[in-house]
Amino acid sequence: MFTKGEGVPQHDAEAVKWYRMVAEQGIWEAQYNLGLLYFHGEGVPQDYAVAHKWANLAASRSQGEDLEKFAKTRVALAERMTPSQIAEAQRLAREWKAKTWDELKQGLEEKSP
Repeated sequence: MFTKGEGVPQHDAEAVKWYRMVAEQGIWEAQYNLGLLYFHGEGVPQDYAVAHKWANLAASRSQGEDLEKFAKTRVALAERMTPSQIAEAQRLAREWKAKTWDELKQGLEEKSP
């Protein structure tokens, strides 16, 4: 339902779509923003494990003030999570692999009616 944009405002669903496409390519700014969307449940169901995954990936790719901000967000998320949710988030981050634009484009074409 949510992956098709049903049940959420369209602008949120559209934002999630574009943040996800860029985040999947390994761009840490988009990874952090996508994590915030999952943290707040904006355009997607609220999911702390997925939010933590994206914040963790963003922190691992950034530096300086951004790294500090992303790490603080990751800690704030972890404080709201159970140990099993944290373990799941860490597993998701470990298993994540960046996708190329061609892979993402193919995925979009497969979803088109």
